[in-house]
Amino acid sequence: MGQRLTQIATRTGDDGTTGLGDNTRIAKSSLRVHAMGDVDELNSSIGVLLCETMPDAVRTLLVEIQHQLFNLGGELSIPGFELLKPEALLALDQALATHNAALPKLQEFILPAGTRAAALAHVCRTVARRAERAVVALGAQEPLKDTPRQYLNRLSDLMFVLARVLNRYRSDGSAGDDVYWRSERLARATQ
Repeated sequence: MGQRLTQIATRTGDDGTTGLGDNTRIAKSSLRVHAMGDVDELNSSIGVLLCETMPDAVRTLLVEIQHQLFNLGGELSIPGFELLKPEALLALDQALATHNAALPKLQEFILPAGTRAAALAHVCRTVARRAERAVVALGAQEPLKDTPRQYLNRLSDLMFVLARVLNRYRSDGSAGDDVYWRSERLARATQ
């Protein structure tokens, strides 16, 4: 594993390359670097979401996800290495089942809106999808373990569910709801 940074401005990337955890250098335009960057952006987006008011259980879950995303980024930075364990995927599956079971069934598509926290969760969902696409593209070029791809796929689903949870959460105890898409087709069908 590469050395931890003690100096941030090293100037070693001025030539358009970056160092991986195994001390190799690759182009910053490579699929691996794109995947690492998308995972980093996702982790940062979750950090912004964590600035919002939310249930303690959701906060604890998101902090754990940040740690797992750091593991995922580390795994991407060291070709052939495994840091993200299958247990992390199982934890997402369990959280998804728990939080989804407490929500009403969807009757219509929802918009990525509502409370600020829910809207930020939807941003995290879309960044997770982009990170997943980047990992899939990398996996088509280089051998990767399945867990990173599966984790990002499941995480985007979980962020959708957490957005719905956050739309219902109000610190004052009042009830909230999702923002539903106004489908012209459905509106005509109900007239």
